[in-house]
Amino acid sequence: MKRSRRYKKRNLLTSPGTLTYIGPDIELKTKIRRIQFNDHLFRNEPVKSLSECRPAENGEPVITWLDVDGIHETGLIEKLGKLYDLHPLLLEDIVNTEHKPKLEIYDDGYLFLTLKMLHVETESPICITSEHVSFVLGEKYLLSFQEELTDDIFTPVLNRLEASVGKTRRNGPDYLLFALMDVVVDNYFIVLEKLGDSLDYTEDQVIRGSEDLSLKELYALKRELTMARRQIWPLRDMINQLIREDNALIEKEAIPYYRDLYDHIMQVLDTIDSYRELLASLADVHLSTISNRMNSVMKTLTVFSAIFMPLTFIVGVYGMNFDYMPELKMRYGYFYVWGLMAVVTVGMIFYFKSKKWT
Repeated sequence: MKRSRRYKKRNLLTSPGTLTYIGPDIELKTKIRRIQFNDHLFRNEPVKSLSECRPAENGEPVITWLDVDGIHETGLIEKLGKLYDLHPLLLEDIVNTEHKPKLEIYDDGYLFLTLKMLHVETESPICITSEHVSFVLGEKYLLSFQEELTDDIFTPVLNRLEASVGKTRRNGPDYLLFALMDVVVDNYFIVLEKLGDSLDYTEDQVIRGSEDLSLKELYALKRELTMARRQIWPLRDMINQLIREDNALIEKEAIPYYRDLYDHIMQVLDTIDSYRELLASLADVHLSTISNRMNSVMKTLTVFSAIFMPLTFIVGVYGMNFDYMPELKMRYGYFYVWGLMAVVTVGMIFYFKSKKWT
């Protein structure tokens, strides 16, 4: 199963912190939205110039969320990083879509977190693709970066902010970070549901002994499960670190929500592990079915071979071209030979049935 994504060359042999986009080719331009809110205020507007991306002044009691959709324009990402005094290595991780999920806490008063959003590209056969998502959490702001691959995955949170539904408007950027990560984790359950449906279909084929099922399909499903687990597993340690470490950017009131997010991640990982165990069992059953089918074929061929061995011997004896042979001149010798072969055949069939070999 091939994924239709072309990647640019890696930034090998370059100076650390050099921004080189690594990911699929994107033709659309990067879109940036600035959302500012508090308990009584909400502003949502597209950014037309980088000057509008500046963080809010210290005296302005609003939370700023900068949503960057598209990380392929490295020049824009670099200028944005300078506005917020972000470390160059952090920016390098943002534009590298192959970077594994990670969490880093910087002494400059912000933390960096990157993870993977999973999407089901095709369902038959199932193919899962990942979208690189990064966050920078500051005291009064949150920056989110996502690939330009699908519609904005954070639209549900944006709608809740605009409608002032829930706790997001009444809390700080740490709760907003939780809400955005919760959207990503909730999508994991959707992906797991698709994987479960594909696994149920495969299980039904294995139980029915379908000859259309191949080991290639089982291996492809196993590969998708392994890829999903590899993308999700680091998130467990990242959330655990946010919960356990004393971080000024994460308020104590937000800790229970992150703990709930941790439980959801563990549930996802447990489900993936159970799917992998079931798939391994199905592969064993499928191989056993193939082996039993082959044994049945070989047993049938062996029975036929055993039956024809004495018949071949009989016709071989009477097929010898000697001038003087007993029974050679018998009037009904031909029919006697056929009768003998019939008796031998029936006798061997009854013998094999009595031994339960057929």
